[in-house]
Amino acid sequence: MHMTKKDLIEIVAKKANLTNKAARDSVQVFLNTIRDSLKRGEKVVITGFGTFSVRKRAERVGRNPKTGEKITLAARKTPGFTPGKTFKKAVR
Repeated sequence: MHMTKKDLIEIVAKKANLTNKAARDSVQVFLNTIRDSLKRGEKVVITGFGTFSVRKRAERVGRNPKTGEKITLAARKTPGFTPGKTFKKAVR
């Protein structure tokens, strides 16, 4: 089982005593803020939860899985998340 964005919105609406529309807007603003900060190369630190950051992947040699031919994979940036200590303990 997994939680969807819709499920999250319903929980936020219920627990924060908001309408579904207000909760949907709040969740979307939260997610957009994290995305936009990462696009600017900034870290997002949420104490007690974790840190969202941009990780740099170096150029590397890979293989085409169909042919086995070597190909060069370009350097790129990728979003990353490091859970905080409190979050890790809660999940254990």
